[in-house]
Amino acid sequence: MPEVSCKICGKKFYAKPSWLKIGHGKHCSRECQYKSQLRGRFVHCNVCGKETWRPPKQLTNSKSGKFFCSKSHQTLWRNQVYSGSNHPLWKGGNHQEYRTFLLRSGAPQKCRLCGCEDKRVLIAHHLDGKRNNNIIKNLIWLCFNCHHLVHYYKDKVKIK
Repeated sequence: MPEVSCKICGKKFYAKPSWLKIGHGKHCSRECQYKSQLRGRFVHCNVCGKETWRPPKQLTNSKSGKFFCSKSHQTLWRNQVYSGSNHPLWKGGNHQEYRTFLLRSGAPQKCRLCGCEDKRVLIAHHLDGKRNNNIIKNLIWLCFNCHHLVHYYKDKVKIK
């Protein structure tokens, strides 16, 4: 039997002439055969540096060009990059300020339209629509649902 070297690891092994005749006998083991069929490459995680395998489709579909070993590491990176003033919907960042003004005013925490008292869904709303006008007379409590209705259905919804 002829001695052939493995295409992956270079190890010498014996292959039957009939295997070589039909195009087989290129790899010394199933492990080397598996490695030869892999396409893609190893990349380093952008957060921890761990090396992970990515197939060609994932390599070409990455918009940022960064790769991660897990979804949690991708979320950590995204929260650093797209938070605060870097976020595309950032509008100044003083939303807690007028909520605090309204809390200190002693106004009852209750939606002005529907009467909902669940503090988890109440938000501060500016009556004149100007975010910088934080006078107590300009601020009211609305629940998420009513706040959406006030902003998108102004003609149909009137604040009492």
